[in-house]
Amino acid sequence: MNYVDGVVAAVPTANKVAYKAHAEEAAKVFKKHGALSLTECWGDDVPEGEVNSLHTAVMRKPDETVVMSWIAWESKAARDAGWAKIMQDPDMPQDFPFDGKRMIWGGFDVILSA
Repeated sequence: MNYVDGVVAAVPTANKVAYKAHAEEAAKVFKKHGALSLTECWGDDVPEGEVNSLHTAVMRKPDETVVMSWIAWESKAARDAGWAKIMQDPDMPQDFPFDGKRMIWGGFDVILSA
């Protein structure tokens, strides 16, 4: 695992089942286009910070839960090629069960995997 896309979002708590179903469908598309693995995590013990936190980063509302996800790729080149194909794939689910405008993401070089 040399490259990871990290994602944090706020999902309406009532949409947990819909979010998981969306993630399962998206995972199939990501893996079809080169992702090694996808991990989806539903917030359970996510403290609110005094200055900043995951809650404020995604502007979480009281009826939402913070989720954190990551997608592992063989390399940045594999990630870039995969994303180009994913964006054109008609099987990629488009019905986001959350506000994608408050989702934050980025690509990261792996410097340690213990």
